[in-house]
Amino acid sequence: MSRDDLFATKPNPKPEDSASKPPAVGRHQPLAARLRPRNLDEFAGQSHILAPGQLLRRAIEADRIQSLIFYGPPGTGKTSLAYIIARQTKSKFERLSGVESNVADMRHVLASAANRLENTGQPTILFIDEIHRFNKAQQDVLLPDVESGVVRLIGATTHNPFFFVNSPLVSRSQIFELRPLSEDELYSLLQRALADAERGLGFLKIQADETALRHLARISDGDARKALNALEIAALTTSPDPQGIVHIDRATAEQSIQKKAVVYDGDGDAHYDTISAFIKSMRGSDPDAALYWLAKMIHAGEDPRFITRRIMICAAEDVGLADPMALVLATAAHHAAEFVGWPEARIPIAEVTVYIATANKSNSAYLAIDAALADVREGRTLPVPEHLRDTHYKGAERLGHGKDYEYAHDHPGHFVAQDYLGAAKRYYEPTEQGVEKKIKERLEKWRALTDVSRGSERKPAAEENRP
Repeated sequence: MSRDDLFATKPNPKPEDSASKPPAVGRHQPLAARLRPRNLDEFAGQSHILAPGQLLRRAIEADRIQSLIFYGPPGTGKTSLAYIIARQTKSKFERLSGVESNVADMRHVLASAANRLENTGQPTILFIDEIHRFNKAQQDVLLPDVESGVVRLIGATTHNPFFFVNSPLVSRSQIFELRPLSEDELYSLLQRALADAERGLGFLKIQADETALRHLARISDGDARKALNALEIAALTTSPDPQGIVHIDRATAEQSIQKKAVVYDGDGDAHYDTISAFIKSMRGSDPDAALYWLAKMIHAGEDPRFITRRIMICAAEDVGLADPMALVLATAAHHAAEFVGWPEARIPIAEVTVYIATANKSNSAYLAIDAALADVREGRTLPVPEHLRDTHYKGAERLGHGKDYEYAHDHPGHFVAQDYLGAAKRYYEPTEQGVEKKIKERLEKWRALTDVSRGSERKPAAEENRP
C-alpha cells in the first residue's frame, strides 16, 4: 500500500451498536486517533491505577464504575479511558465539551439518558471533556442525574478538580490523576504504531532508528498524542529509498516534532507545583534543582515579581538569621527584577536563588512568631507590665506607668536584665547555623542574667509555653 492510500477512506463498516463503541476510525484520521486503545491491555501508561489488581481496573472489569473525574496533562489518555469504560460496561457513550456545550445540550443528553434507562435498561456514560470550563450553574445541572444514577459521569480536566470543579460533584465522584507517560512507555507505544498494519503505520515499510524513536519519546514530555503525531509526520514526509523503505533517523525525528511547549498554566497545578518545587529545592540546599525550576518558570513567562516575592519569603522563613544577608539580597533582586524585567531579570534572580540555596539555614524566627501567635490566638494573652507602659501623657506617672524602667543604653554593654513580658515564656530558640551561632551565644548570656534578676530558675521551654 502506498503512502497516498493513507488518506483514502474505507467503505462504511457494518453497523454496530454505538452504545459499546466510539465512532469507527478510518485512515483519514490522525495516527493518535486511529491507535486509540480499544481495551485496558492496549492502554499505555497509568499502571498506578490500571495495573492488574488496582482499584480502577477492578471496578471497570466488574462493571462497578460510578462517576469519575480524570485529571492530568494532555495526551495521557483521559478520553481513551472513557471510551474503554463505555465499551467494557456496554453503556451508551455521550460526549460533551466544556468549551462548546451549553445547558440546553446537557438537558437534552440527560433527558435521553433517563428515557433510555427506563425503556431499555441501558446505562449512559456522559463524558465531559474540559469539565472545568463549565461554570458553577452549568455543573449544578448535572447533580440530580449524577446522584440518582441516570448517568455515570466521567469528567476530564487538565486542572486540579479540587480547585476547579464544584465540591458537590467532586464528593460524588472518584478522582483519578493520570500522569505523563514515561519515555519507555512512549517508546513502546511508538514501536507498536510502527508494527500495527491495521491502525498504525505497519502497512508502510518503515525503518526507524532507536535514537529517533527515543528522541520523539523524550521530547514529547509524556504526551502520547504528540509523540504519535510526530511519528506520522516523519513517516509521511520522508521519501522512500529505491527499495521502498522509509528511513526515519534522528535528524528526521528532530524535524518532525516541534519544540514542546512547557506544561505550565498561570493559574493551575503546574503554576503552583513548579513554584513549590523551586522553594523546596532552595530550602533543601540544591542550587541545581532550584535553577532548573526557575528556568522553567522563566521560559513559561511567569511574572518575575511572583518569583521574587516567593524568594523573599524563603529567605526569611528558611534562611532567616543564619544568614541575614539572604533577605537583603532577595529584596534587592525583587526591585532589580521590577526595574529591568525579562530577560535580564533572570540574572539577579538566579544570583539570589543560588545564594539562598547555598546559605546556612534556620527557621527559628518563623517558628518563634508562630508560637507567639498561637498563644495570642488561643487566649493566652498577657497585660503590658507597668514599667513598660507609655509615659508620654499627663497622669501616666500617677498611674505608675514607667516606674522602675531601666534604659538599656545607660548600662554596660547596652544591656540590663529586666522583665519585658511579665511571664517566663520562650519562643525564639536560635540554632548554631551560620551567623545565628553568635546570636545564640549572646542571647544565652542575656537570658541567664534575666533569670537571675527574676530570682527564679527558668522553666523548660515546653513547660513555659503551656497555657
